[in-house]
Amino acid sequence: MTLRKKITGWSMTIIGFILSPLSWWNDVIINIPLAYLFALPFGWIHKKLFIPALIIGYWLTNIIGIILMHQGIRHLMTETKQKSFKVELIKTGIISLVYTGFIILCIKMGWLKFLPEYTQ
Repeated sequence: MTLRKKITGWSMTIIGFILSPLSWWNDVIINIPLAYLFALPFGWIHKKLFIPALIIGYWLTNIIGIILMHQGIRHLMTETKQKSFKVELIKTGIISLVYTGFIILCIKMGWLKFLPEYTQ
């Protein structure tokens, strides 16, 4: 295996792991802020678009993470047996649903808002 293939595989795997729901700590630090940034332009278009865009952005970060991890591992493991991708996908889907519930709870509790409303 070439050095370039190793670097590419490891880079994709690490970035994918950081974005994926397999790392429990990443959502608060990485995925939710990325989803928030993704949702801001939609909120500027119309305030009601912010929450659906936030949830879609969150799911996209997880899906991109899963795909990057999968592709990175495929780069690294050319002849060894791989785990079932279907099982991993189901597991990460369930974890994503739990975190989606957490995001909705944060929105309902008022902890996560589009922008602070200023009164004058």
